[in-house]
Amino acid sequence: MAKTIIFFILIALVIVFVIQNTQIVEFRFLAWKVSMSRALLLLGTFLMGIAVGWLSRRLRKKGA
Repeated sequence: MAKTIIFFILIALVIVFVIQNTQIVEFRFLAWKVSMSRALLLLGTFLMGIAVGWLSRRLRKKGA
């Protein structure tokens, strides 16, 4: 129950943070250069972090 509450609080904080950062920024990765909203960049980074955490936990459970 506590994990669920903490999860929803974290999601709410991320959403507020993303909404407050709507400026257009230039994103460079290797040879790519993209201009996008900072909100989309932050949201994408957050979602990739969730996916990597979920995958690493899943792989750790399989290996043990």
